[in-house]
Amino acid sequence: MSAGAESGTGLAAPTAADSREFEGRVAVVTGGASGMGLATVHALARRGATVAVLDLVAPDPAELALRLDALPERILTLSVDITERSQVVGAFASVLAGSSRIDILVNAAGIAPSTSFETIDDDEWDRVLAVNVNGTFLCAQQALPGMRGRGWGRIVNFSSTAGKTISTAGGAHYTTAKHGVLGLTRHLAKAYGPDGITVNAVCPGLIDTPMARALLPQDDLERAASAFPVPRVGLPWEVAELVAFLASDRAAYITGAAVDINGGDLIV
Repeated sequence: MSAGAESGTGLAAPTAADSREFEGRVAVVTGGASGMGLATVHALARRGATVAVLDLVAPDPAELALRLDALPERILTLSVDITERSQVVGAFASVLAGSSRIDILVNAAGIAPSTSFETIDDDEWDRVLAVNVNGTFLCAQQALPGMRGRGWGRIVNFSSTAGKTISTAGGAHYTTAKHGVLGLTRHLAKAYGPDGITVNAVCPGLIDTPMARALLPQDDLERAASAFPVPRVGLPWEVAELVAFLASDRAAYITGAAVDINGGDLIV
């Protein structure tokens, strides 16, 4: 299977040349079982990383490795609720037990209900912030000590255009959470830059993922994107390529950034 064999699913760039820049690196990707998280797992694995996928329902590692054309020993999957500290601690301990290090953390897990503001109940509000913000916090807290000890680390958090303005389809809780992710990103970048660790956020716009399709029908997605300077919906592999760059040595002088990838949505 070539790097572009799954381009129709949005997992990989159709003409991207593989490199081995992450050979020897270990990455953890939350929300890595689908959408932009899965595309990120693919981007990192095909560049040589060993990747641990943390998700509520973890895919079979052998099947995932086959799907991504990755060596089976390079893929680990763990069922984890990232809002629960004990589960996060246990998952990171499992990764470290098998690999002895974590070099890259990608916090891609997120939920985006479209509930109207006046009908959001306390449980839903708390859950959206817990997944999008608390999960990012808990995972970063587990990854950072080892990164500091080695003097090298990359954390890439998923915010959104909602983190810079408001959500296209998600509710007020999603907008609030994604603004919070940017604040956490900047704080960690400031605190850990001297330790050789960069912390950045990606801010995707309308991307063709299962979550986006659950919020908006395909026709509505395409209609909304038709007004962008790049008049189409984005693809998961495009976001994954940006994440891979930010996780690499090529981006060593970029930290605390919130990088837009939205077809120009925010300039119109």
